[in-house]
Amino acid sequence: MFRSIEDRARASEARAEAAEQAQLEIINATERKLRDASRALEEARRRIEAQQEQLEALEFRAQVAEAEAREARQSLALVEDAIRRRLLLTADQIDNGGSAVA
Repeated sequence: MFRSIEDRARASEARAEAAEQAQLEIINATERKLRDASRALEEARRRIEAQQEQLEALEFRAQVAEAEAREARQSLALVEDAIRRRLLLTADQIDNGGSAVA
C-alpha cells in the first residue's frame, strides 16, 4: 500500500518536473523570440533613420537645383534684354544713317 502511494507520489513529482521543464522551455523560446523581434525592430528603426537622412539630402539638393534654375533664368533674361537693346541700338543707328559704330 505504501509502495503504491510512493509510486503515485513519484509519478506526480515526475509530471510536475516535466511541466516545469516545459514552462521553462516556453519561457526561453518566448525570450528568444522577443530578442529577435527587438533586434528586427531596431534594424527597422536604423533603416528608417537612414532613409530619412537620404530624403533630407535629396530635398536639399532639390532646393539647390531650384535656386540654380531661378538664377539661370534670371541670367538668361538679362542676356536676352542686352541682346534686344543691342539690336534696337543697331537698328536705330541704321535708321539714323549708320555713322556711329556700336
